[in-house]
Amino acid sequence: MKELQYLNKYFIKYKFHFLLGIIFTVISQIFSLYTPKLISSSFKVIEDFHKNNLSSTAVKEELIKNILLVLLTTVAAGIVRFLMRQALIVMSRHVEFDLKNEVFQHYEVLDTNFYKRNRTGDLMNRISEDVAKIRMYVGPAVMYSINTFITFTIVIIYMYNVSPLLTLYTVLPLPLLSYLIFRLSVEINKRSTTFQQLLSKISSFTQEIFSGIRVIKAYALEQQYQENYNDLSKESKTKSMSLAGVQSLFGPLMILLIGISNLTVIYFGGMMYINGTIKSIGTIAEFILYVNMLTWPVASIGWVSSLVQEAEASQKRINEFLKIEPEIKNKNTESTNIHGEIEFRNVTYTYEDTGITALKNISFKVKKGETLAILGKTGSGKSSILSLITRLYDIKEGEITIDGKKIDEVNLSDLRNAIGIVPQDAFLFSDTIKNNIKFGKETATDEEVIKAAKEAVVHDNIMNFSMQYETILGERGITLSGGQKQRVSIARAIIKNPQILLLDDCLSAVDTETEEQILNNLLEISKDKTTIIVSHRVSSAKNADKIIIMEEGQIIQEGTHNQLINQQGYYAELYTKQLSEKELN
Repeated sequence: MKELQYLNKYFIKYKFHFLLGIIFTVISQIFSLYTPKLISSSFKVIEDFHKNNLSSTAVKEELIKNILLVLLTTVAAGIVRFLMRQALIVMSRHVEFDLKNEVFQHYEVLDTNFYKRNRTGDLMNRISEDVAKIRMYVGPAVMYSINTFITFTIVIIYMYNVSPLLTLYTVLPLPLLSYLIFRLSVEINKRSTTFQQLLSKISSFTQEIFSGIRVIKAYALEQQYQENYNDLSKESKTKSMSLAGVQSLFGPLMILLIGISNLTVIYFGGMMYINGTIKSIGTIAEFILYVNMLTWPVASIGWVSSLVQEAEASQKRINEFLKIEPEIKNKNTESTNIHGEIEFRNVTYTYEDTGITALKNISFKVKKGETLAILGKTGSGKSSILSLITRLYDIKEGEITIDGKKIDEVNLSDLRNAIGIVPQDAFLFSDTIKNNIKFGKETATDEEVIKAAKEAVVHDNIMNFSMQYETILGERGITLSGGQKQRVSIARAIIKNPQILLLDDCLSAVDTETEEQILNNLLEISKDKTTIIVSHRVSSAKNADKIIIMEEGQIIQEGTHNQLINQQGYYAELYTKQLSEKELN
């Protein structure tokens, strides 16, 4: 139960639901306990009739009165039990809502390295399947635990007041029951943990397959992945059956022990009646009803134990993530005005997960309103510079400043709000084109959306769709071509009107004519913005105020377009090569 202690804050938060549930449980049990008493009273009336102590009319009246009281108290108990469920089950839904939001919010603040280490399917499983298991603990498990405890307490007190000795005989099987439940619970916990881990593995596998379905089809690997999934499914079936096999022992075990208790009551109660210890046969009937009132609470102990063990395993998995502290923290909660001056001073950065040193002693400065172009071969460290500016990673060597202030001393939210970034891999959501563009500015008007689309030279393409801006995109924007996705991403960054604009090779999938149009528009848009363009094309860099050439994490050339084409080196060679290709085309 150690892991489940994390949920105590929710029980405190919803204490009124919890207390109301307890109160309604007590009231419902009090009403329920009238029935055994009334049955016992009815037997006594019948016995008195046979002893000629009562007339048949008096017996009939007493029996009718008892029947009406049984009906009345049963209905009252049912109503109060309904209120009990409303209080406790509704509480569990509130806890589920809060916990899902807490886990999701924690996912959002965790850094990029966390997502490199963990698979998407596993993250999804923890926020769905694991939280659902916890809801079953907070709701049904807690409700039946309270019900069982109160029922046992009240019923045993009533039984003891009637016959202490017969009560002792009745509860004799309970220690054995407790021991068996403990042994089964340990085994359920172990098997439940293994099963949940496998569910995460299956979720990760299927999510990855669906995301890459086009590649799988292109390579005709459907059969191979079907076989792989079958293997996982068989393993899941085996572990699920193993868990179900242990859980299925509870029901028969409970029925057996309750049956033993009933036989105990009948035998010892009968002997006590014969010996005169019990004065009325109605006492035996009353005890049998008491035992049967304990049937479901006792039977539920097994089910509740199973729920608790599953919830313990699930909460442990969730706690593992909730205890992870994000590496990227907002050290300054005060508002920061971002103007856009960026400077790198002797920055060296090594990726922890791979050990690759992406940047080596990098230094440069971009003033507010200037445009910097970064060119270089694949893997030279261009994108790493943009990742450091957005603080997706923190450096350990060197210094990065924004407006003269260390980047980790700038309010993180203000920094990212001041940046509009178009990533190399244009990611679009399964939503309308309009909402994808408005992702950069949720309050944008339709006119602003259209203006941004025109500046990104994607408006005409959008108007050719039957639903135009209301066109729903497939997962990750699969409805659009690569160039269209890039241009929608550019529109999303433009509409934000950021102080800093970062373009990470975002024109690689568009033709040269469209590229020229977009670049001309960007020249106008970025006049008062700090702009950094990462590219493989000279055409994207030629109008920049400064150009740096990178190779293996180092700056090997820097200057303006005119300066660099007159120097021997990578830029002049690239310019000559791309110019000749353009002439040939």
